[in-house]
Amino acid sequence: MASFYSLTCMPDKTTLIGIFAGICTSISLLPQLLKIIKNKKAEDISYIMLVFLFLGVGTWIWYGIEKEDFPIIITNSFSFVVNVLMMLFTIKYRSKSN
Repeated sequence: MASFYSLTCMPDKTTLIGIFAGICTSISLLPQLLKIIKNKKAEDISYIMLVFLFLGVGTWIWYGIEKEDFPIIITNSFSFVVNVLMMLFTIKYRSKSN
């Protein structure tokens, strides 16, 4: 019975592709964030880019909530946290260097 249960609960191929895409998108800014933290410099980070990322990710979270699509909600929520950290460290290190 356990094997039948695991087969029926396995996400379909389309869902797995969406999860993979969400993970890749969510971690895409991590290298930049780690570089800012390591070098304590953020002069070249665009605030406009970050604002549009916030808007896009926030809208994806809203969309995921409306569709009750947990992979979209989870991956974009992680991305939102990374974007918040990116904004905070950009503000912190940009003001120190000026």
